[in-house]
Amino acid sequence: MGKVIAITGKGGTGKTAVTAMLIRHLKNSGKKFRILAIDADPDANLADALGVQVGKTIGDMREFMQDSRFTASPDTDKQALFEAKVFEILLEEDGYDLLVMGKPEGSGCYCYVNNLLRAILDKTATDYDLIVIDTPAGLEHFSRKIFPELDDLIVVTDESRRGLTTGERIRDIAREMGLKYKNLYVIVNKITTVRREKVLENAASLGLEVIGIIPYDESLAKFDLVGDPLMGLPDDSPAVQEMVNVIGKLGL
Repeated sequence: MGKVIAITGKGGTGKTAVTAMLIRHLKNSGKKFRILAIDADPDANLADALGVQVGKTIGDMREFMQDSRFTASPDTDKQALFEAKVFEILLEEDGYDLLVMGKPEGSGCYCYVNNLLRAILDKTATDYDLIVIDTPAGLEHFSRKIFPELDDLIVVTDESRRGLTTGERIRDIAREMGLKYKNLYVIVNKITTVRREKVLENAASLGLEVIGIIPYDESLAKFDLVGDPLMGLPDDSPAVQEMVNVIGKLGL
């Protein structure tokens, strides 16, 4: 398996935009990265940000695999059936592949869907140099332990101290859950220039390493307003330029 990066944060902080801009830059960089993007949010916002039309999801695969227990003949090769469905839901885009989690099974339970995702990764992860996961908003998903070990856990937050404490809580919860990661970084999004130094001071007091400070970007705001894919952001966008710095610090 290649490098694994999970991007998390509270709803509305821009974690999906950060994920999309990371993929945008690597896709356009000319580097021959084999990238798997995973949209683990049931709202499938990453696909929208990338401009990808979602066909079938892991949730759809769950329904098929469960139904096949009753409809498939006894001599059906279950492993071959599983592999065929994996390639059916894997969206092969220019410069990256995309897996979309989709909706959970009844009452918000992700048990079977998570098991399917683990099995898919066991089968395909070695085919990629980089796996990027856009996680659901909030903290509860860490208990699912889909990824036993991460290289980089990136927390996207706003400029408030209250927002930065989310990074502190995520760090503590990840430790409590036994989630292994090599690095935990913070990206502060939509920041105003006059508050930059105070934000860095607050982050340092919480023991958090800030790897990126993304300024408020009017072009990004306009793209979000009309729902245009972020892959079309101009290269001179302040947000895009800061993400280039972040990607360099990640060693990509």
